[in-house]
Amino acid sequence: MAENNLNNKEALDKLKAIVDQIDVGTVCSFPAESEYPHGVPMSRQEVDEDGDIWFICSAESDTFKNIAQNPKVSLFYADPKHYTFLSINGEASLSRDQERTNRYWNKMMEGWFEKGKEDPNIRLLRVTPKDAHYWDSDSNMIVNLFKMLKVRLTGETEDIGKEGDLNI
Repeated sequence: MAENNLNNKEALDKLKAIVDQIDVGTVCSFPAESEYPHGVPMSRQEVDEDGDIWFICSAESDTFKNIAQNPKVSLFYADPKHYTFLSINGEASLSRDQERTNRYWNKMMEGWFEKGKEDPNIRLLRVTPKDAHYWDSDSNMIVNLFKMLKVRLTGETEDIGKEGDLNI
């Protein structure tokens, strides 16, 4: 893979494109009583103009409790079919912003919060990326496997995609 580090708006656009493409990522928080991270799949609500990634969570969840003690988080997004991956480390913050909750609310949320938009346990989780790294291909996995095989058999170089840091 060719290295292609991106900066500022270009990095923000790449981060947003990958998160929007994949949607559900693994949010890892760090419990005080464990040496291992606690990971849960979560659907992003928005990547805002600053690159912050927003989620809805419950004040009763382990993720909420962990972040209340330690704001460091890691997010992982993977789309193996398109050979697109993203790793983000950042700082999380928790809030109860009813205007944003109203904007993000959808039918799927009703399954998680039986009392609706007014549920007192609804919290917004905002992740501010501190560093991010991506791996991305313009082709699907099968095409990439053929390209890798060609490189192995012929010794010729073949571009199978790009990877690099996202400096937002």
